[in-house]
Amino acid sequence: MKKIFAEFKTFIMRGNVVDLAVGVIIGAAFQAIVNSLVNDVISPFLGIFGGMNFDQMSFTINGSEIYYGKFLTAVLNFLIMALVIFILVKIINKITSFGKKKEVKEVTTKKCPYCCTEIDIKAVKCPHCTSDIPAEEE
Repeated sequence: MKKIFAEFKTFIMRGNVVDLAVGVIIGAAFQAIVNSLVNDVISPFLGIFGGMNFDQMSFTINGSEIYYGKFLTAVLNFLIMALVIFILVKIINKITSFGKKKEVKEVTTKKCPYCCTEIDIKAVKCPHCTSDIPAEEE
């Protein structure tokens, strides 16, 4: 029984499991913020221009009320929420990359002018076609 608890402890304390748990908790808190933004700010603003509440739209079939307006509202809320999250992620990525330097890749290979294979930049003879490589002028 102790071995099972030890394995379980090892499993739970792995970095990726803990990171996932933190991500879920942060995601739930972030969802509350985005829901409030969509429901309390953006949707009423759209209602001013749209002039109608989709929630009230419905039709009746055999005595059953079908509220398709609530579905349209849910779809619209999803699209608005996805747009808001997209914009926030773009802003966060821009902020986090602000101080980072762009890496410059050092060129380590060149193409043989005769057989067009990649060879080391310092090579003077192609190992594939055995041609002499002319020196590059700088």
